[in-house]
Amino acid sequence: MSAGRAMDEAVVDRATVRPLAEVAEAEAEAAPPRSQRTLRLWLLVLRRPTSVVSLLIILTVLFLAVPGPFVVPGDPYKTNILQLLQPPGEAYPLGTDELGRDLLVRIVHGARYTLYAGLAAVFIGCLSGTLFGLIAGYFGGRVDFVIMGLADVLLSFPYFLLVVVIVAVLGPSLTTAMIAIGVWTAPYYMRVIRANTLELKVRPFVEAAVISGETTFNVLFRHILPNCMSQVLVLSTTYMSQAILMAAALSFLGLGAQPPEPEWGAMTAVGREYMFQAPHLLYIPAAFIFVTALAFNFLGDALRDVFDPRSRDR
Repeated sequence: MSAGRAMDEAVVDRATVRPLAEVAEAEAEAAPPRSQRTLRLWLLVLRRPTSVVSLLIILTVLFLAVPGPFVVPGDPYKTNILQLLQPPGEAYPLGTDELGRDLLVRIVHGARYTLYAGLAAVFIGCLSGTLFGLIAGYFGGRVDFVIMGLADVLLSFPYFLLVVVIVAVLGPSLTTAMIAIGVWTAPYYMRVIRANTLELKVRPFVEAAVISGETTFNVLFRHILPNCMSQVLVLSTTYMSQAILMAAALSFLGLGAQPPEPEWGAMTAVGREYMFQAPHLLYIPAAFIFVTALAFNFLGDALRDVFDPRSRDR
């Protein structure tokens, strides 16, 4: 009896796998190649003037962060008591600060701190949030209840209060600020990836992979996750803007980068003390923060409109 039942189950499994596999193959053949779809979507993004301007600004900041210190040589920590609070001029294009340090050199070196803080914070939130979102959506049940319950607890706190509490517990530094911002962004990734996983796991190509005996790891990271990457890209670009603003705000309050690090938020905090005597110390780093965050925000909006069919239809 047991042998006959096993044979019947095997026949049912093969009968089930075959139509699911045929449906999955039909869907794959009907859809254009992924590289072609991605290129087409990026061309739609680049048709927007705001997207082009945003990309140019982001590339400029990347240039300042990577080869910039070699193009604009100088020590961002070198002081000169004979050149205190000099306004922008020929010798110092962006002026000097309260210790006679070249503001242009400090702005160029500060681009590294700003991008590093934003990228690290988004990476922490994206990695943890995506992983837990996949697990919650795929397994469901108690696992889903526990993970999403934790996400709801984190979301119940005002975001800035949550970040400040984490930094206060771990100690003020740029590293702890990045960790705190990453913890704050993780629940948003969890919700989005969980919703996409719930939708994708009942699709024929995923069910065919499960029935054919693929491991859970392969199902999650070879079949489900690649189909969530557009949402991950949109979220990461949008939260990059907020992470830059949050890191600068924490440094401004003395909870992030500490002097004499040439981080733009910390430089703005120092410039506030010389708002009327040397206003360039306040307005120049603040303008760099504002423009960089705005560029990532506009690019994230464009990516959301293009990669999300529902928002594109609206």
